[in-house]
Amino acid sequence: MNYARVLRGVVGAAGFLAAAELVGMSGLVDDRFLPRMSTVLAGAAGLVTDQDFLADAGATLTVWLLGLLLTVAVAVPAGLLLGTLPRAEAAVRPLIEFLRPIPSVAVIPLAILLFSDNLNLKLAVIVYASSWPVLINTIYGLKDVDPLAKETLRSFGFGPLPVLARVALPSAAPFIATGIRVASGIAIILAISAELMAGGSEGIGIYITEAASGSRVDLMLAATLWAGLFGVVADSVMVALERRLFRWHHVRTGGAR
Repeated sequence: MNYARVLRGVVGAAGFLAAAELVGMSGLVDDRFLPRMSTVLAGAAGLVTDQDFLADAGATLTVWLLGLLLTVAVAVPAGLLLGTLPRAEAAVRPLIEFLRPIPSVAVIPLAILLFSDNLNLKLAVIVYASSWPVLINTIYGLKDVDPLAKETLRSFGFGPLPVLARVALPSAAPFIATGIRVASGIAIILAISAELMAGGSEGIGIYITEAASGSRVDLMLAATLWAGLFGVVADSVMVALERRLFRWHHVRTGGAR
């Protein structure tokens, strides 16, 4: 673990929180519209024992995990197919480049019309938005495979599938893992956004909406803070797993050992 990097991150976060608290203490911002950071942090600490929030957080994280698993199940095979078939990839590339820049939140109203079940709605939005980084990284990962290694295996009589399984997929795995890590952050954003826009009975987005209806800005920001912390933790865990599983890749590319 790079302790210096972690320390810099902690110092940066603490500096931001201190600056926000000073702005609140100065009276430049009305507490009714933007509570002091100390109030928000106290509210976030209180949510740890709030059963309603814990249930909502559990619902959001469940949707996040299901959506991420579905994304991997859809995007990785699609990326492997397109990465091994250059003509097919060239044929669908214009469609990918057309759909990929569309703001993910913009498809939520369409999903509301198409899906009557709230869970299916959120999963569909998450998979749509999160698939792009996994798909693109898988395709580029296969393009980065050493052609000499593939030709060597072919010269020993191995067919396309063994070459893919023994050479191409292991070489592309670090790229796929990076795509999944990016997709993880997108998935939590879309899960909460779908809850905010489509409603439902539980979720962090629902908790934020209910806090807003009660004019509890402090609880809105506290719940948002927990969502951000979850994103940080999930990203950190995935980075650690990448470095442990693909240490050889980080060494080859000049990354931290």
